[in-house]
Amino acid sequence: MVAMASTANRKIETYEEFAKVHALLLAASGLPECLHRRLFEKLSGETFDGGNHFQIEPCEGDRQRRLVLTSASMEADSEVFLVDHAWTFRLSDAYKQLREVPGLAERMSSLMCVDVDVSSDDGEDEGNGELGVEETLEREVGEAKEKGNGTLRWLELEGLNIDDAMLVSLALPTRFPDLVALSLLGNKLNSAEVVVQEVIKLKHLKGIWLNNNPVLKNCDGKLAGLILKELPELEIYNSSFTSNFGEWALGFCAGIYGKDNPGNADHASLHTVSSLDLSNRNIHNLKNKAFTPICLPSLTYLNIQGNPLEQNSVGDLLNLLQRFPCLRSLEVDIPGPLGRRAIDIVESLPNISELNGIDASKILETGKHVIDSMLLPRLPEWTPDEPLADRIINAMWQHLMTYRLADEEKLDETSVWYVMDELGSALRHSDEPNFRVAPFLFMPEGNLASANVQKGDECTRDFLLGIGEDKQRSARLTAWFHTPEDYFIHAYEKHRQKLLSTSLMPPTFQYSGTQSIHRHGGRPLLVYTDIPHVEEYLTHTEFAITNEPKDADIIWTSVQVDEDMKKATGITDQQYINQFPFEACLVMKHHLAETIQTAHGSPQWLQPTYNLETHLSQLIGDYCVRKREGLDNLWILKPWNMARTIDTTVTDNLPAIIRLMETGPKICQKYIEQPALFQGKKFDLRYIVLVRSMHPLEIFLSDCFWVRIANNQYSLARSSLFEYETHFTVMNYRGAINHKNASEFVREFEEEHQVKWLDIHTRVRKMIRSVFEAAAVTHPEMHSPTSRAMYGVDVMLDSSFQPKLLEVTYCPDCTRACKYDMDIVVGEGGVAKGCDFFNNVFRCLFLNETSHVSQL
Repeated sequence: MVAMASTANRKIETYEEFAKVHALLLAASGLPECLHRRLFEKLSGETFDGGNHFQIEPCEGDRQRRLVLTSASMEADSEVFLVDHAWTFRLSDAYKQLREVPGLAERMSSLMCVDVDVSSDDGEDEGNGELGVEETLEREVGEAKEKGNGTLRWLELEGLNIDDAMLVSLALPTRFPDLVALSLLGNKLNSAEVVVQEVIKLKHLKGIWLNNNPVLKNCDGKLAGLILKELPELEIYNSSFTSNFGEWALGFCAGIYGKDNPGNADHASLHTVSSLDLSNRNIHNLKNKAFTPICLPSLTYLNIQGNPLEQNSVGDLLNLLQRFPCLRSLEVDIPGPLGRRAIDIVESLPNISELNGIDASKILETGKHVIDSMLLPRLPEWTPDEPLADRIINAMWQHLMTYRLADEEKLDETSVWYVMDELGSALRHSDEPNFRVAPFLFMPEGNLASANVQKGDECTRDFLLGIGEDKQRSARLTAWFHTPEDYFIHAYEKHRQKLLSTSLMPPTFQYSGTQSIHRHGGRPLLVYTDIPHVEEYLTHTEFAITNEPKDADIIWTSVQVDEDMKKATGITDQQYINQFPFEACLVMKHHLAETIQTAHGSPQWLQPTYNLETHLSQLIGDYCVRKREGLDNLWILKPWNMARTIDTTVTDNLPAIIRLMETGPKICQKYIEQPALFQGKKFDLRYIVLVRSMHPLEIFLSDCFWVRIANNQYSLARSSLFEYETHFTVMNYRGAINHKNASEFVREFEEEHQVKWLDIHTRVRKMIRSVFEAAAVTHPEMHSPTSRAMYGVDVMLDSSFQPKLLEVTYCPDCTRACKYDMDIVVGEGGVAKGCDFFNNVFRCLFLNETSHVSQL
C-alpha cells in the first residue's frame, strides 16, 4: 500500500519518465520493482480500489477497527493499493484545524473510534441520589430473598453519588452484617476516617471496592493500610489482591464467586477450575495456601501478567508452576518475574504448549523474544464531557505517520504529521505483517515478504518496520499496546537509585589565575569574527577587527572550528578561539543532562531528564510510577541540538512522547507545571557566563541578564499546550517580543511575590557554578589554554522560587545586551551600557579585567 499526496496538472506522461523522476522514492519505499508500473498506472488514474478487496470491521468492542481481505486470496508482491491522506498537519496547527475545517473533527473522531460517548449501563437508579440508593437496597434485599434466606452478602452501590454523610446514614454494618463483598465504586466518598469507621464493622468482608472515589487521592495512599489492619481476612481491595488472598479471591477471578454466589471460602472448592486470569491484581507473592496443584488440579490456562511478584524468585515461580499437572497455556510478562526470554521460560516449563498465545514449539524453533506477543491494545480513553478535539488529540498518536520536507536549500524545520484514510488506518500491527505501508510523494510535474493472504484474513502492517531491539522496539510498542509496566518500573527504579547514590567529587587542582594575552609591540589584539554585534560593538582600544582569520589573535565565531575549517582558513592552534574542546557536553541537551547526572546524580535544579534514544524504558517507568501515584505527568520534549524551541512539544500523552521520537533524537524532561509567574505569564532568565579556564575552573557571571516573558497568560488547559505564546518565552523569531528591563522586572517581581531577588540570585549563581563544575570533573578533556568562551544559561524559577536549569547555549544571541542600557540589580549596581557589553566580555576573557562581571 502506498500513501499518496496528489497534485494537479500532471506533466509526466510515460512510465519511463515516472521511474526516472521517482527513482529514489521508489527505492526508499521498498516496493518490489515488478509493481512499479502498476503504481504509476494507479497514481496516474487516481485509482483508489481498496474497497474492492478489503472490508473494515469494528473490533475491541467498537473501540478499534481492523482491515479484512474480502478477495478470495492475494499473493505476495502481487498488488499495490493507494491510501489517501485523510488529515495532514503540523503539530502546532492541529487544534486550529480540528476547530475550523468543516467536517474534519467528525471524520477523525469516527476514524479513531472516539465519536461515541462512554456511559455506564442505563440502570434505573444511576445518579438518583439518596432515593436511588434506597431503591437499590430494596431491590438487592428482594433478590436475596428470592434466591435464599434473605441474607444479603454481596452488595453493589456503584455510581450513586454516595457521600460521607450518606454512607453513615445507610448503616450498612447494622442492616447487612454478613456482607462478604461491597462495591462503592464511583461515588463521592471523601473522608478516610468515615470510610474506615464504617467498613471495618463488616467483619466478614472479603472484597471491598472503593475505586474512583475522592478519598483515594485525599488520604495519600494510607486508606488501604488502615482497612487491612482492622480486616485481616480481606482478600481483595480495590481490585488488587491483599497479602491474605486465598480461595475466595481465586474463586472470584475464576468466576465461581459473584453476586449470585457470594461463596464461603471455608467450604469452597477450586477443583473444577481450568482457566484462571490473575492479571493486574498487584500480587506480590504467588506462593499461597490456595494457589497449589492440590487446590487447582484442573488448571489448564493461567494469566499472571501485570503483577510485580517481587517476593518470589524466578526459580521459586518456575518450580511452583512446574507442579501443576494440567497447565498448558501461560501468559506472563516478558521480561518479567519468570525471566527475560520466552525461550528460557518454555525450556523451564516443558509441559507448557502455549506461551503468550505463541505455540511453544515455534518459540523453540525460532528463539522468538515475545515481549510484544499477546499485548493488549492501547484503546482510546475519554470522558463524556471531554471536547471532541481533545479526544482526537489524545487518540491520534496510534494512527499518525510523519515525514519532513526538504528542498535544495535545506530540510524543513517542522515535521509534517498525517493520518491515513479509513482503509489505511484500519491496518493494525503484527510482528509478522502481510502488508507494508510506505509514504510516497507523487510529483506529476517532475518536481520535487509474506505468505499469500486468504479471504477473511486480517490485513496487518508492522508499525515499527526496520526497528529492532537495538532501537528499543519493545519499549516503543508501548505507544500502541499495554506493555508490562513492571519491567519499565524496575528499569526506572534502578536508574533512579543510581542517580540518588551519585555525588560530585570536587576537582583537585591547584588554583592559578589565567594570564592575560600578551600583546606584541603594544599593538591591539586582532579579532576575526563573523558575528555582526561583535564587529559593531567591540570598540575597546586593545582590540581591532580583522577580516583575515589567519592573521587574528582571537577567533570569535558562531560556527564550529574543526580541522577542515582550520585548513581552509589557515587558523592555527596558537590562536585563541571562543570554543572549548568537547563543549558539546554542555551545549547539546542530551549531553548536558548526562554530564550533570554523572557528576551530581539528580540535583534539585535539574528536572528529571531522559535521553529517549537510550533511556526510553526508564522514562516509561517514571511515567507509570507517577500515574500510579496520582502525580502530574506533563513532559516537554526537546531536540538534542536545535535552538529557538524548534520541534519542541509539551504533552502528558505517553504514546505521543514515544511517537515524537520519529521526528529526530530528543530528550524528554519533566515539565515545570507550576512555574513562578510574572503578572500571570510564564518567563525565563538568560544569564551570560564567561569561561577563562576549565582547569582550573575560572568562570564569571555577567551582571547583565535579561528576562524573556511569554505573551499569553499561563494555562494548563489541554488546548493551550499547542499555543507557542503561552508555554514558550523566546519571541525573537515568532510573536511579539515582550521586552522588560531587568531592573523594572525585579522591582515588580519582588512586589508581586514578596521575595528578595538577591536570595534568588544567590541560588542561581550556585547552580551555574555547579553546572560548570560537573563539566570540569566529568570531561577534563575540555581543558585548553587557548580557549575562552561565552555561554548563555537559561533558567526558570518554580513556584517556590527555586532555579531550574533549562539549557546552556553556545555563542548566545546578545542583541538585548547590546541594544539596551541595563540598570544593574546585583553587585555594586550602576548602569551597564549596551554599547560596552562586548568590550566588557573581551576585557574579562583576554585582559583579566572585571567590569560588570563577577567571579563564580
